[in-house]
Amino acid sequence: MSRFASLRTAALLVLGAASLIGCAGTPAAPGGVMARDGLLAGPNGMTLYTFDRDTAGSGKSVCNGPCATNWPPLMAGSASPSGDYSVVTRDDGGKQLAYKGKPLYYWAKDSKPGDKTGDGFNGVWRVAAP
Repeated sequence: MSRFASLRTAALLVLGAASLIGCAGTPAAPGGVMARDGLLAGPNGMTLYTFDRDTAGSGKSVCNGPCATNWPPLMAGSASPSGDYSVVTRDDGGKQLAYKGKPLYYWAKDSKPGDKTGDGFNGVWRVAAP
């Protein structure tokens, strides 16, 4: 085997191993949640938010009824959360995705992906950030 072929083979092995390590260390977010531009977005590309009145790790959402009309929850569906993601139970029994123990919501007044018009609303709504 020529020296060039040996170096090329070694480089390919190193790159292949590095890509496998990178995949193993980065679990996919459940339910189509994605991190982009420093925030979390739902599978529809719309910004996700957290509510300061929700207690991280409580397993509950306190935004129900009219609150949930303006701040629709990101429902868990068949998602299998792991790592920083979990599921909380809503008052109606529905299952909602949470990030670091805080339930995730959309803002009804965001009109397109990338909008963040709910950030800071009433001093208690925050863009969810990875």
